[in-house]
Amino acid sequence: MSFRYAVALTGGIATGKSSVARLFEADGYRVIDADRVAHAVLNDQTEKIAELFGEKMITEGKVDRKALGAVVFADPLQRKRLEALLHPLIYAMIEEEAKREDAKGKPYIIDIPLFFEGGRYPIDKSLVVYTPQQIQIARAMQRDGLSREAVLERIAAQIDIEEKRYMGDFVIDNSGDETQLRVEYERAKEAIEKEFA
Repeated sequence: MSFRYAVALTGGIATGKSSVARLFEADGYRVIDADRVAHAVLNDQTEKIAELFGEKMITEGKVDRKALGAVVFADPLQRKRLEALLHPLIYAMIEEEAKREDAKGKPYIIDIPLFFEGGRYPIDKSLVVYTPQQIQIARAMQRDGLSREAVLERIAAQIDIEEKRYMGDFVIDNSGDETQLRVEYERAKEAIEKEFA
């Protein structure tokens, strides 16, 4: 069965999923990054993106992710068109990687930002990286150079972080500094290891 040893790593924009993923990798865990897979799939679908969203979405033979993002985050119908194209392809690639990891018989992480929203992956255990929304907004504006409105659009496209916090099997509170994050990470990692022991 695919995804037997998988733990879905999720959260919201700028909650610190990447930082947590790096901590797991540093401790020898395999991390499958759905965004990395999505970028590879997106680049393979350049012609189809041009067909669906116009040639202006292609710059120097590659999909202009910023331009495409501006369109799909502003219009739910356009987002659904993009998801209908990409998600089955992304799922197939992730499932292949998951099968290889399951064969090893030990837990691994799949970083899926929209795990709860998509409902596609039959993964039993989830780890939510939590940060209060005000911190999320500030971090996303600083990190991505986005306006407050653009950040709020992206947040609106996701399940509220307070709700996700209660949906997760494991939670890492990343509202403090790096020291606090490390403490929270170690606690969650220990709980995951017990779960799969």
